[in-house]
Amino acid sequence: MKPGLAGLALLALLALPEPRQALEASMWRHMVLQFPLLLLAGALLAAALPARARGAVARWNAHGISGLVLAGVVLAVLMVPRALDLALRDAGVELAKHAALLLAGAALRLSWRPAGRVVQGFFLGNVLPMTAVAGQLYRDAPLRLCNAYLLDDQARLGGWLTGLAALAALGWLGRVAWQLTRPEPGGP
Repeated sequence: MKPGLAGLALLALLALPEPRQALEASMWRHMVLQFPLLLLAGALLAAALPARARGAVARWNAHGISGLVLAGVVLAVLMVPRALDLALRDAGVELAKHAALLLAGAALRLSWRPAGRVVQGFFLGNVLPMTAVAGQLYRDAPLRLCNAYLLDDQARLGGWLTGLAALAALGWLGRVAWQLTRPEPGGP
């Protein structure tokens, strides 16, 4: 129950006008801070789901594939500059962005462990290069891709996306290497 309350508290904080405006005032804060915080709120809310609801989700989410596909599609759509522009100008799109990120966070929480290393690797092998390429495009574009933000903010976001994609890949690979090299319980 505590993760669910934490998720609700985080969601309530992110819905307040002042934090939302502060996060959305900068392109890099919008994508590098607000997006992960909404994903985290969704993951915390999913942790509070009753066992019956988790079982119902597991029936359509074999090996975590459906949930990871959902999360990948949400992240791909929200990396499009037009989506950021629309979220800033249209309250309905902003609400849809929040709902989609919460759902993606919940899907990640419910899908990551059942996915196993192979499916996790496939997911990350698609999402992280996509993130790095989007970052490179944001950084190298000579024109503003997002009308709501300045060119230097766009370039800063590009650097963040590229760096975070590389760090996430290294972190996951390091964890897998650690898991594969540690002795098995009950072994010599």
